[in-house]
Amino acid sequence: MGVTGPIRVVVAKPGLDGHDRGAKVIARALRDAGMEVIYTGLHQTPEQIVDTAIQEDADAIGLSILSGAHMTLFVKVLELLREREAADIKVFGGGIIPEADIRPLKEQGVAEIFTPGATTTSIVEWVRENVRPVAA
Repeated sequence: MGVTGPIRVVVAKPGLDGHDRGAKVIARALRDAGMEVIYTGLHQTPEQIVDTAIQEDADAIGLSILSGAHMTLFVKVLELLREREAADIKVFGGGIIPEADIRPLKEQGVAEIFTPGATTTSIVEWVRENVRPVAA
C-alpha cells in the first residue's frame, strides 16, 4: 500500500551556522506548495535532525549549510539515517557548497544539491518529482 497525504519535509540548519533566511524561504515555498514542513531551527546536530525526521515520519530532509561544514554534516546525517534503518528518507540541501564538492556528496547519498541562485520553483518541482513520486 502506498503512502498517502502530503509530502513531509524536515528543513534543518545543522551546525554552528546562524543564518537561516534561505532555509525559511525554502520551508515556506514547500509549505505553500502543499507539503508539510517541519523547520527545526538553528544549531541542530545531525542526531537531532535524524530524530526529528524519524519522529515526524518525514519523506525528506532538506539541509541548509552556509558554514563550510557540508562534507561532514551531510555525511553524518546520511550515516545516522542508515544506522536507524531510515535510509529511505531522502536528503537534499543547499547553501554555499563548492561545485567540486557536489559530486562527492551525491556519491555519499545526497539526492540533490541546490546552489545559490536556485529558484524556489525548481526546488519545489524537484521535491515533487523525486520525493515519493506518484506511480504512473
